[in-house]
Amino acid sequence: MDSNKNNILTIETPEGIKFNLRLAGPVIRCLAWMLDLLCIGGLAKILSTVTGIFFLISYELAVTIQIIAYFLISTGYGIIMEYYWRGQTIGKRVFKLKVMDSQGLYLKFHQVVMRNLLRFIDMLPLFYLVGGLACLTTRHSQRLGDIAADTIVIWNPGIPEPDLDQVHPDKYNSLHDYPHLKARLRQRVSSLEAGIALQALLRREQLDPEARIELFNKIAVYFKKVVEFPQEAVDGISDEQYIRNVVDVLYRTGSKR
Repeated sequence: MDSNKNNILTIETPEGIKFNLRLAGPVIRCLAWMLDLLCIGGLAKILSTVTGIFFLISYELAVTIQIIAYFLISTGYGIIMEYYWRGQTIGKRVFKLKVMDSQGLYLKFHQVVMRNLLRFIDMLPLFYLVGGLACLTTRHSQRLGDIAADTIVIWNPGIPEPDLDQVHPDKYNSLHDYPHLKARLRQRVSSLEAGIALQALLRREQLDPEARIELFNKIAVYFKKVVEFPQEAVDGISDEQYIRNVVDVLYRTGSKR
């Protein structure tokens, strides 16, 4: 793994395939967090209205409950969203940001918890000064929470459509018959995962026959777990053809089939 002055992180897989990830800087991360703050504020307002009944019992009790509730919301929002949305919150999704393990691996729950709990330190003394300075001075634009959790935040403004005729030469794609599952596949697959499948297809002729079969079998098994298509959509096609169909779904932006 390496990075350069253009804020690009290069990750190399065990198969020798390299991927460039654009690291998110402090400005765009701040914009995403401001949107998340609005969401947290909205949730807190709703909860404040609900817990207002406790003021009829005790002012101190009501204030205590609301402080605890706000802490749980402000911390739990990031933990729940980033874990179940695979590294994204509402703000990150709008600004096309994503939290990832620093090696490009899946986020683990303890990483999500760690980076969100340490957010309160990054916010010190005011307006994310500690976190902002950390992003500006660390090699991979990480705040303290990212360093502790071994995570990075990438910015993916859009994936350009490659020349898919290299990997999918005018063949019928059975996955196109299930538009709702296609949409789910695009939602769940990260740019790194899509890139691995694409690079495997582009370099397939460089592989030994046995290694080629084994590689595409492993990739196909993985993607079939991400989204399960009906059996009739995958019957009679090889693992390599299945990955061609998946790549076509992930990268094809136009109506061409």
